[in-house]
Amino acid sequence: MTERKSTRKGNTPIIVRVFPDEKRRIEELARSTGNSTAGFLRKVGQGYEVKCALDYERVRDLVKVNRDLERLGGLLKMWLSNDKRLAGFTLQEQRRVVLAALTKIDQNQGKLSEIMKTVVFS
Repeated sequence: MTERKSTRKGNTPIIVRVFPDEKRRIEELARSTGNSTAGFLRKVGQGYEVKCALDYERVRDLVKVNRDLERLGGLLKMWLSNDKRLAGFTLQEQRRVVLAALTKIDQNQGKLSEIMKTVVFS
């Protein structure tokens, strides 16, 4: 004969009355920690510190943009240091490439900022 495991469903609930805006806030906090509302309240009620779950996809996006910035920085440094590998390029071509790199760096910084906002304010 197999033993039945006890579940919470068959046990005593605690009913807490809240206003609609309080309920929404509790649900948002629960979601931000990766817990169900009941699980979140259970942990908080027992004194556990409930930490936010990171949005790992957004963190990966931050890493990708950061890598792009590092590559662009390396390219820019090479162009600005008059590297001998660039001897065949005219001054006009060098300016065009430097301006393109600076524009791309600026765009990537904007991307970083937007991604960070979604991670911090989600």
